[in-house]
Amino acid sequence: MHRKIIMSGVALAATTAGLLTGLSQPVYASGGTIKVAWEQYGANVAITTLMKTAASEFAKQYPGWTVNLNPIVAPENPYYTKLDLESSSASTAPDVLYEDTFLVNSDVAAGYLQPMDKYLPSWSQWKLYSAAAQAAAKGSNGHIYGVSMGTDTRGLWYNKQLLSKAGVTVPWKPKTWANVVAAAQAVKSKDPGVTPINIYSGTGTGEASTMQGFEMFLYGTNNWLYDFKTDKWEMAGAGWQSVLTIWKQFFSQGLAETPQAASNPNNGTVVTQELLPQGKLAIDLDGSWVSGSNWIKGGSAPWPQWNSVMGIAPMPTENGQGPGDVSMSGGWLLSIGSHSKAPQMAFDFIKIALDHQNLLTYDINAGQTADRSDISGDSAYTAANPSSAIFSSFVPFTHFRPAFANYPKLSDEIQLITGQIMTGQITPAAGVAAYNKYLVSVVGKSNTEPAPM
Repeated sequence: MHRKIIMSGVALAATTAGLLTGLSQPVYASGGTIKVAWEQYGANVAITTLMKTAASEFAKQYPGWTVNLNPIVAPENPYYTKLDLESSSASTAPDVLYEDTFLVNSDVAAGYLQPMDKYLPSWSQWKLYSAAAQAAAKGSNGHIYGVSMGTDTRGLWYNKQLLSKAGVTVPWKPKTWANVVAAAQAVKSKDPGVTPINIYSGTGTGEASTMQGFEMFLYGTNNWLYDFKTDKWEMAGAGWQSVLTIWKQFFSQGLAETPQAASNPNNGTVVTQELLPQGKLAIDLDGSWVSGSNWIKGGSAPWPQWNSVMGIAPMPTENGQGPGDVSMSGGWLLSIGSHSKAPQMAFDFIKIALDHQNLLTYDINAGQTADRSDISGDSAYTAANPSSAIFSSFVPFTHFRPAFANYPKLSDEIQLITGQIMTGQITPAAGVAAYNKYLVSVVGKSNTEPAPM
């Protein structure tokens, strides 16, 4: 807690000396406590290790100060809900929180975050971040509300042995959606005991259904969510229709997991820690973090053979149209809560958590695509995971979600619609109509434009 104090001459001299050498931040001599909140769930173990390490180093560097570690044990969407509840009250709000980039603007609008602009220029590591990484935490008001922990890309993980057994040539690089469907059909025909493909879908797996699933298809069409040239939300049209049609095909033909399995909030853990290592899943549309979070030494489910068994292919566009492949990128931040009474100490904790060694270790163990030059250029990072270079090569054709305050609401609607398609409750045409009606109700007709033909 930040308290006004009166320094003795000795203390004042010591503080002044520290400031002159650039080694000291403002001193809170009476000490206090800062609260740190993050998601602790499934394969997300690297973040917990990071928080514990940073808390220990913080306590040593700032005697009299302690860190109240507050892991929120919940899947992604319930984590957002619980974090919002904590952040809404000064009595429960964290000083430092683990924040998804796509929620920055909605959380700023809700009053959960405070800007960090005044702290960043004097932090030597800030200039090492890429321009995109710095902008990832920028609110629509121009202020910065977090520091990136790394980014990611997405593609098709595939079991080389299972595809070869099904008669699919490996290395596999599908050129169109039809090629992906054909490979899945070949697996189903050859080995009925294997699930051909995992596509995150429905409300159970939350934002993964929108980003790893739906948007990886949608951005392979000409019909995206938002048109940045016109600053308008795009209505659902031909691209949406194509996505929901292939969605129906995957689930109605038994090429994807059963709706019950896909709806499990723990499905991501089941896929990466059970189905893939056990050879029960042939293709997984998933993220760059999968091997680092799970399979490498130190991961939550070590699998020494993964690199010889698994291959990686970029996700193709619908008909192979330019640029040919598609990916989605996101990332997580460490941010300062709006109710923090010791924001300088909160930022000092973030600096410790994201110093070179701690961030290097985290990015390796969490399978992150490094977006800071001192990490991406570190030989330990490049040598730790053979998949890193492949997923980094997806950056030139990747997309980012429209991180506006209305996006989380639209994402929830997408999850609902994909779940209804998955279970056969609605037709693709009905899904298109439902989204357009909801879109207009959320953003207003004047803020939309017709879908491209």
